[in-house]
Amino acid sequence: MKAALTTVLLAGAALAASATAQAPQAAPAAKPVDRNLLHVQVILDSLGFGPGLLDGRGGQSLTAALKGFQEAKGLPKTGKPDAATLAALYPYRAKRPTARFMLTREALAGPYINPLPKDYGEQAKLPTLGYATPMEKLAEMFHTSPETLIALNSPSTRLKVGNTIVVPNALPASRNYDAKLPDHWRQTLNMLNVDANQPVADHIVVDKSDKVLRVLDKNDKLIAQFSATMGSEHDPLPLGTWKIYGADYNPKFHYNPALFWDAKKGDEKELLPPGPNGPVGVVWLDLSKEHYGIHGTPHPELIGRTESHGCIRLTNWDVARLAQMVKPGTKAVFQA
Repeated sequence: MKAALTTVLLAGAALAASATAQAPQAAPAAKPVDRNLLHVQVILDSLGFGPGLLDGRGGQSLTAALKGFQEAKGLPKTGKPDAATLAALYPYRAKRPTARFMLTREALAGPYINPLPKDYGEQAKLPTLGYATPMEKLAEMFHTSPETLIALNSPSTRLKVGNTIVVPNALPASRNYDAKLPDHWRQTLNMLNVDANQPVADHIVVDKSDKVLRVLDKNDKLIAQFSATMGSEHDPLPLGTWKIYGADYNPKFHYNPALFWDAKKGDEKELLPPGPNGPVGVVWLDLSKEHYGIHGTPHPELIGRTESHGCIRLTNWDVARLAQMVKPGTKAVFQA
């Protein structure tokens, strides 16, 4: 499908994104954004403690991010933006909660797949599993939701090249990505506003009880943390110690119904095209445990709130960031 650059209203674009999503989503709402809470989220996000959607609202992902930040700073792990935590966040206050972003042709460019068929056989025929609408793409670019973009602007705001909108300040400090990385992957990192400068992981720990993926240095110090979806009753998280073999950027997805307990009768093996709305999102980090990996998702709003087929699922922007922290051979510990 050709890139859609026609002018649309913010509210209409959000409704379209919600209606074409593969999972139920709330209708766009104009509930005001708590800028103080958004400021906390934005700072945590920039420091590598992913709070989930940057939406100015509380929830389990923000609580987990605060606990991770508190641990890294040697503070009591309350999971709340208490006085001690706000004091520790204060040095980063220059990172403002919102930014103004001028819509460019590149930012609004597709291709868009709307609607995206649910059947894997039909998906396999497509050139890409791209976003449904420009609004969905913009929300992912700024680590937020369509509803938050409406609340920060107006339902009548027009998505048009040259217009300026208010967004959560997910803008990175550096876009100087490693020149050795594939061009298409550097473009994805840029689109997702992933900072080029990331800490180096010695090992990672996937914690089922806290629903987080923790990144640690060689001294076992927590340096980053992301909310994650992991396992289910049918496909439990494979506890133990594994290794990350490598990264597949903007991967195709090999669908094998024999590996899915909920596969439909008659399903056949399919090779799905790459795209942010594919089953594994923008990155697949292959694990030494056969058929298991750490990957992205087409539904960032559901991270930590649903089940997976045993793999570890992060938002696309968080898994893209993690991919910059790890390397082949990085130890991965999965614990209950």
